[in-house]
Amino acid sequence: MTIRVACIDAPEMAQSPYGQQARQALQALLPVGSTVTLKTQTTDRYGRTVAEVFTQNGANAGLTLVQQGNAYAYRQYLKQCDEWAYLDREKLAERYRVGLWMVDGGIQRPWDFRAARRGGQSQPAPRSQRPLNLTIINGGRGSGNSSGRRWYCRNVGSWERAQQLLREGHTYLDGDGDGEACEALR
Repeated sequence: MTIRVACIDAPEMAQSPYGQQARQALQALLPVGSTVTLKTQTTDRYGRTVAEVFTQNGANAGLTLVQQGNAYAYRQYLKQCDEWAYLDREKLAERYRVGLWMVDGGIQRPWDFRAARRGGQSQPAPRSQRPLNLTIINGGRGSGNSSGRRWYCRNVGSWERAQQLLREGHTYLDGDGDGEACEALR
């Protein structure tokens, strides 16, 4: 079964190094042999099952990739998902300049990249006028995060340390918002 992760669009492999980084991030979230839960939406024109993918701990892989700056919220197909959650996570990644957002304004959108390779033009998705709710991370008055350091689960070392960092205000370590940081370290 081939799965296309719903509601996101990751850079193409030819969009080096971002395509490779997105693939590695997904492989880190979902190592070979891991158990996942699928929330199936449809089958695409290539015969792939389009689904939201959840890790064994319940983390939404697509949302996590967007928050890490490894994918964009795919506006054309957001109606099938929690649209505002995806847009909120993307805005956080852009605000904190992570992943593909290290480049001001982000890299060329994958849908535009594919259209340019086909020699066509992509249609810009209409931008929603609804304001986004941002979660303040890594700073802000009263956050408890006085060090200013940004942590990544791969560098934390242990699940216990991740929970401590979460209590200190590093709320971005809780990628799925369930109150537990870096579940993969368990």
